[in-house]
Amino acid sequence: QVQLEESGGGLVQAGGSLRLSCAASGGALSSKTMGWFRQAPGKERTFVGVNWRSGRMDYADPVKGRFTISRDNAKNTVFLQMNSLTAEDTGVYYCAIRSEYRSTWTGPDDYNSWGQGTQVTVSS
Repeated sequence: QVQLEESGGGLVQAGGSLRLSCAASGGALSSKTMGWFRQAPGKERTFVGVNWRSGRMDYADPVKGRFTISRDNAKNTVFLQMNSLTAEDTGVYYCAIRSEYRSTWTGPDDYNSWGQGTQVTVSS
């Protein structure tokens, strides 16, 4: 089973940028559709964006135009570039592999492998 590990989180001022990484081991990500989610304190885990194995990307409305997902198949890693950060972007960020047996892609149940998460804190 593929193992995922996120990194790159930290404390950043509002308006700043961070790039998160999601490194995989035990399998290739090139054949997978990869999603990013985030979870603010006391709230449910919510969809941030998805990088389809076809190369297409979809984003949640709150992050459109600010966040970009990319991948480096040679490094077996997916990235989440986050720009123009605001306090509302604070939370734990997770990468995940989408289940091939689901017809949707924006809910946590649509994904079957998760990393442990990385904390992003944006100070206002």
